[in-house]
Amino acid sequence: MTNFSALATEGRNLNAANIDKMNALEIAQCINREDQTVALAVEKCLPQVAEGIELFAAAMQAGGRVFYCGAGTSGRLGVVDASEIPPTYGLTDRVIGLMAGGYSAIVHPSEDAEDDETSLSTVLREEYAFGKNDLLIAISASGSAACVKGALRYARECGAKTACISCNRNSDLIPLSDLAIIAEVGPEVISGSTRMKAGTAQKMILNMLSTGGMVRYGRVRGNYMAYMVPSNRKLVDRAVRMICQKTGCTPERAEAELKKANNVIAAAMDAIENEKE
Repeated sequence: MTNFSALATEGRNLNAANIDKMNALEIAQCINREDQTVALAVEKCLPQVAEGIELFAAAMQAGGRVFYCGAGTSGRLGVVDASEIPPTYGLTDRVIGLMAGGYSAIVHPSEDAEDDETSLSTVLREEYAFGKNDLLIAISASGSAACVKGALRYARECGAKTACISCNRNSDLIPLSDLAIIAEVGPEVISGSTRMKAGTAQKMILNMLSTGGMVRYGRVRGNYMAYMVPSNRKLVDRAVRMICQKTGCTPERAEAELKKANNVIAAAMDAIENEKE
C-alpha cells in the first residue's frame, strides 16, 4: 500500500499557505512563481527523457505502437498528446492514449477507476493485442495509480519495453519500468492538485517524447512538419509555404507538386529537390 503522506505531490506548499487571503493578482503571482520552477525540475531529468525518445523511435521503427496509460489528469494528458500525432505527423493508430474509466472519463471524471488494477491491462490485451514490439508509457503524478501499475506489469509480461513519467522520487512505478522519468516539482499551490505543476511537467515531457520520437523516426524535415495533414485552408497554406521555404520553389509549383503527391508534404519536397540533382 502506498504511503501517500510520504509523497511530495501530496505535501503542503508553504509558499501558498495563505492563498485564500490573497487578492486576484497575488494569486496569479503566486501560481506563476511556482510554475517557473517546473521547467527546472524537468531539466534535471532530460537524460532520461532522451532515453525515452530513443525508446519511442525504436518502437516506431519496429512496427510497434506507443501506448500512454494514465488516470485523471495524467490520463487526459496522454490522450491529448496521442490525438495530436495523426494530424501533425500523419500516423494513425501508432500512438494511443488510454485512460482509466475510458474516453468518457475525459469529460466526466471517474476518479475511482484508477483503483481497478486490471482495467487498463484488459483494454491493452482485448482491444489492442498489445505485444512485445509496443512501448508502454505509464503516466502518474503520484505514481500510485493501481490501474497504471497493472498496465506496466502486463506490458512486462508481454516482453515489451516500459517507461513511466512521475513526479515523486519514491514512485511505485519506478521498479515496474525499464525507464523512469521523474520530475520532482514538489507540493502544489493547492495541496494535492496535481493538474497544476505536476500536470505541466508531464505535458512538457510528453511533448518532448512524442516530438523527439517523431524526429528520430524521420517524420520531420529540418524543423518542418513534413507529414502534417493539410486538411483545412490554413494548413494547406502552411504546407505550401513549407515546401517553398525548403526547396526555394514558387507557390504555384509547390501547390502543383503537393497535389501530385496526394498532399504528402515530404513527397512534394523530395520531388522538387530530386530535380535539382
